[in-house]
Amino acid sequence: MESSSVKVSPLDLMSAILKGNFEQLNASLEDSPAAIIIGNRDVLMVLTTSIALLIGCVILLFWRRSSGKKSSKLTEPPKPLVVKDREVEVDDGNKKVTIFFGTQTGTAEGFAKALAEEAKARYEKATFKVVDLDDYAADDDEYEEKLKKETLAFFFLATYGDGEPTDNAARFYKWFAEENERGEWLQTLQYGVFGLGNRQYEHFNKVGIVVDEMLAQQGAKCLVPVGLGDDDKCIEDDFSAWRELVWPELDKLLRDQDDTTVSTPYTAAVLEYRVVFHDSPDAALQDKSWANANGHAVHDIHHPCRANVAVRRELHTPASDRSCIHLEFDISGTGLTYETGDHVGVYCENLIETVAEAERLIGVSPATYFSIHADNEDGAPISSSLAPPFPPCTLRTALTKYADLLSSPKKTALLALAAHASEPGEADRLRFLASPAGKDEYAQWIVASQRSLLEVMAEFPSAKPPLGVFFAAIAPRLQPRYYSISSSPRVAPSRIHVTCALVYEVMPTGRIHKGVCSTWMKNAVPLEESHDCSWSPIYVRQSNFKLPADPSVPIMLIGPGTGLAPFRGFLQERFALKEAGAELGPAILFFGCRNRKMDFIYEDELKNFVATGALSELVVAFSREGPTKEYVQHKMMEKASDIWNMLSQGGYLYVCGDAKGMAKDVHRTLHTIVQEQGSMDSSKTESMVKNLQMSGRYLRDVW
Repeated sequence: MESSSVKVSPLDLMSAILKGNFEQLNASLEDSPAAIIIGNRDVLMVLTTSIALLIGCVILLFWRRSSGKKSSKLTEPPKPLVVKDREVEVDDGNKKVTIFFGTQTGTAEGFAKALAEEAKARYEKATFKVVDLDDYAADDDEYEEKLKKETLAFFFLATYGDGEPTDNAARFYKWFAEENERGEWLQTLQYGVFGLGNRQYEHFNKVGIVVDEMLAQQGAKCLVPVGLGDDDKCIEDDFSAWRELVWPELDKLLRDQDDTTVSTPYTAAVLEYRVVFHDSPDAALQDKSWANANGHAVHDIHHPCRANVAVRRELHTPASDRSCIHLEFDISGTGLTYETGDHVGVYCENLIETVAEAERLIGVSPATYFSIHADNEDGAPISSSLAPPFPPCTLRTALTKYADLLSSPKKTALLALAAHASEPGEADRLRFLASPAGKDEYAQWIVASQRSLLEVMAEFPSAKPPLGVFFAAIAPRLQPRYYSISSSPRVAPSRIHVTCALVYEVMPTGRIHKGVCSTWMKNAVPLEESHDCSWSPIYVRQSNFKLPADPSVPIMLIGPGTGLAPFRGFLQERFALKEAGAELGPAILFFGCRNRKMDFIYEDELKNFVATGALSELVVAFSREGPTKEYVQHKMMEKASDIWNMLSQGGYLYVCGDAKGMAKDVHRTLHTIVQEQGSMDSSKTESMVKNLQMSGRYLRDVW
């Protein structure tokens, strides 16, 4: 006779044991051998422990197998999410001074930190804080909330391009300068502004001047006249002169009335990183700084994106004695995006011949592997003026990627060299060049002669600075070079095109100057030629140089030479819009080059844009073909009536190229056209051109 007991699966048994549901299980297992196990608690405990261990082992086995399939390499642990808390102001009784900076190349930041360092030595009962304007506030409301609490502040503001703020000051400038309805809400603030610009540009120091005026309009009290630093001369002297105006004002505010202490002359210490030398690691680790270059959600100047060179080709014909390169960066899969009219920042490398000369002058083996640190061994910061260290590497790598070796040295660099010159005569000469007494000789021997840092070091061979001094105080960081992107994402979404003229010049000293980035581009190996292609860290800088939102609006484009670059992107954009069925307004392009048989870049493309209707008319000025030189401004005068009609219809006018020459000539020509065609006097002409600029209908992308 068959047993009437219910069969229980091993899964049911395990489930009941783990859940502790013994009563139900006893009923099911009555008269079965398993009942013996259930009834014996000791046996049961051993059994449950064994089952738990078995389950754990199975899970571990599966996890290790699955992770082993992904990668056998060690991976870095995920970085913790850092939540930035609002800083809590501690009232320590000291008067607080905030020093803001808006910088593109680091000069404004350097001046801000230099002012803070000297001020700390002069005023012991005050607290000085140097602040990046982009880090000061997360949004407009926080800018307003924090700025109204400031009582004493200084602003170091650089202007670049066509009167534009630097990347890290753009948000602040847009918020502060464009809002005119706040009234006098800064009456408790006393301030000073030092601007950094170049007098060769039309909008010299515009950002500093505007912020100075707006601060005064909104109730703040100006302590010193706005400083107008001119990089075309010696901006360090401009800063020094302005700084001397600051101290008497701060004496009144930060010294007690009974304080009769006479300030001892301040001498800035020579900056120096702490250097640690290492055994040379594997070659694979030496490029670790770019291992995760494309792992950032946002790519910017601090987090560039590694991009391969996909295409490189020469745009000039063999008959030309110059060179212009068309380069394409492959950005597919990087997360990097751009818009028509944006700029690309390219981090380039020094030529090996330049690096070899620097190695010889420094006198240290190029294979020396080292790291630099901005703090002492106990963790205390060395100086707030030190730039963030670059990753550990060999001296050759550091000189190749991080050191600006060909710019003229600043006076602070000369003092640092003097401090490490073993020959007294050389040390005295360097100190003289950096002194107020040597101002004229510095201007002539270094600035006017465009002597590079390496040329100066070669003149003073006894100066052998240690690596910590060389990278902290003598050689500035190599900065990215900016180019107007010459493509449209509607046509080339996975490529960024660059149009670059080779820089190859004879300096006043006789030195052949080869442009750092343009030479790199000229020699780049594209992916279409080799899988071991050239690559560079790049990032996209947004621009206001954009086509009208309405494609039917008339446009006039003026761009000789490589000034054509953004307009090639504009025309690609218009071609794509037309293909998609958009109605295009008229577009006329004024292009200029020397000779149609030598440097008429993108000739076939431009003619095709005319044929397809993306471009209405192409007007070219050839400056070396006829008996007289002809430039784009001459062609503009020939088309004066058309330009006036297009402006009268709400048209936009765009200019791209050389700021010091061409852009000024075009600006004067535009004045002439408006005055003559509109029958206006000089005042009304000036007002109309100004209105075109203010309304965004007269845009310039100049350098």
